[in-house]
Amino acid sequence: MSTQIEITPLAQLEYLPYLNESGCIDEDVQGKIGVYAIFNQAQEMQYVGYSRDVYLSLKQHLVRQPQHCYWVKVQTITRPSRTILAEISQSWIEENGATPIGNAADKSLWTEPIDANPAMTEEEKAQYQQSEEIKQIKIKKKIARRVEAEVIEELNKRGVNMDIRFNPKLKEKGLLDLK
Repeated sequence: MSTQIEITPLAQLEYLPYLNESGCIDEDVQGKIGVYAIFNQAQEMQYVGYSRDVYLSLKQHLVRQPQHCYWVKVQTITRPSRTILAEISQSWIEENGATPIGNAADKSLWTEPIDANPAMTEEEKAQYQQSEEIKQIKIKKKIARRVEAEVIEELNKRGVNMDIRFNPKLKEKGLLDLK
């Protein structure tokens, strides 16, 4: 008995809007294990990933890269298998003919928390250098909140209408990631 799963070719999957008419990610993929390909407005592949909860992953990518998340294709599986998920993902990348930038040069922008620290002004850098640890944490939180406001504004421009909450503990390090 084979545990092999049929890989649906990317070309046979329908482009789904990243956001529905209500400004939300389709909840049909909530809690679902699967592989997803993200496309920009011109339907050019930007990133291929897999997850134990496709919905949460799509939400995270939308927050990190809102300007690149317009279309998505998804294949779900019933039982978690990293091997199967990786095979589907690799198959889609090969079918695409090129590795998407989100799986290559820009991978960290798609997979790592948003680093707000580069947004530190010269004045903040000077304050940070001269401060003790408690004050440094406050400075990083302030910068993270400023970048968070920019991210939320960008999402609002896209018509996003979902609850977006960032992990408060990570803000102390100047990082933004969904809670």
